[in-house]
Amino acid sequence: MAKGPKPVLGKPLEVKVDDRGLERAIKRLRKLTASEGILREMKRRRHYEKPSQKKKRKSREAARRRKRRIKRSGR
Repeated sequence: MAKGPKPVLGKPLEVKVDDRGLERAIKRLRKLTASEGILREMKRRRHYEKPSQKKKRKSREAARRRKRRIKRSGR
């Protein structure tokens, strides 16, 4: 068995190129990848992350999600 990074499974991103052109489709794709967090994930996986750092990052992300949820529900 080959050891290595596990493939990330998720919904595929799809951007259709219409009469508006390729440039607009590329812009849309960048926007989608940013909103999905794909670029952040790729950058994060470039280097080894110690378990303690991983735990801290996860708690920071959870706090950010909680803060965002509270902000949205308060409106």
